[in-house]
Amino acid sequence: MIKHIFDFTGLKCPLPVLKARRALKPLEVGTIVLITADDPAAMLDFQHFCETAGHELIEQSEEDSVFSFKICKNTP
Repeated sequence: MIKHIFDFTGLKCPLPVLKARRALKPLEVGTIVLITADDPAAMLDFQHFCETAGHELIEQSEEDSVFSFKICKNTP
């Protein structure tokens, strides 16, 4: 179940990932969030972010040039 939704549309690389990192930090491990962004680099950036930070990228999609990422926080 999604606990938080973060809208980072309108921000350019690297701001969506930096803001996502900051937004996830205070959340409990296991929390699922939905993040939206419209920067063309977001698909690659969020895949890399999850791999390096240890979070699970549960789902990603694109609709009308807006990317959505469902992420489970897996590290403190």
